[in-house]
Amino acid sequence: MAAKILANLIVMGSGILIRAFAQAYRQALANASKTGVAQETLQNVAHRGSKIMTEQEARQILGVSEQSTWEEILQKYDNLFESNAKNGSFYLQSKVHRAKECLENVNQGKEQGSSGQNT
Repeated sequence: MAAKILANLIVMGSGILIRAFAQAYRQALANASKTGVAQETLQNVAHRGSKIMTEQEARQILGVSEQSTWEEILQKYDNLFESNAKNGSFYLQSKVHRAKECLENVNQGKEQGSSGQNT
């Protein structure tokens, strides 16, 4: 008899707790949508997930300026990539490679823009 009463109390207590958590969660969502926290969180997650390197960051990694030619960029890339391949870290080597890819895209965009203006 005592076991049956104890089991009933446990089942009823867990039901009450589940409903309270569900209600608190709904209230938290409502508060977040009112204050814009949900939108801000989604934007932060999307921004962090993109992981796109900026042109400025790529130039800093390779140590080149905006006036550097593509040949200078490639020379810097080769030097940094090879030095990290021998005794450096894979992380730095991948950063150097991503920087070159970023500047390659920028360079191709400039070439297409200038060839489009000439025609």
